[in-house]
Amino acid sequence: MRKPGERRVRWTETPLRVRYAETDQMGVAYYANYLTWFEVGRTEWIRAVVPYREIEARGLLLPVLEARCRYLAPARYDDALVVRTALTRWGPVRLAFAYEIRRADNAQAIAEGETEHAWVDRTFHPINLKKHSPDLYRLLLAAVSDEADPE
Repeated sequence: MRKPGERRVRWTETPLRVRYAETDQMGVAYYANYLTWFEVGRTEWIRAVVPYREIEARGLLLPVLEARCRYLAPARYDDALVVRTALTRWGPVRLAFAYEIRRADNAQAIAEGETEHAWVDRTFHPINLKKHSPDLYRLLLAAVSDEADPE
């Protein structure tokens, strides 16, 4: 049971398999691919709330402001992995996602990280989602919290 004021964090799990093209000469998944895998997980997390096409149809974009990845163990060609994704910080202008990449067969941690994003319009000016699209803001809150408004 959650304590009063404690926020619920909903993790999604997205399976993927390391493709040959994602490995380097050492047979290890190239480090930059982990950010792509974070994006795969984030896209699926968002899709579970609202189709990303609908977000873009409203003239909204969600660029990355910062990305961090900590590599814990190598992933190799044909490894079955799971990308775990959760929205961990949110507000009307900025939000952040946390990621865990694990082996599918034994849950060994491969990498962990975070990305921070801002809601912007097509000219890349920051916007307040709560004012621009209050229904979308409510959907986002409903996916992560029992609170009406964490701000």
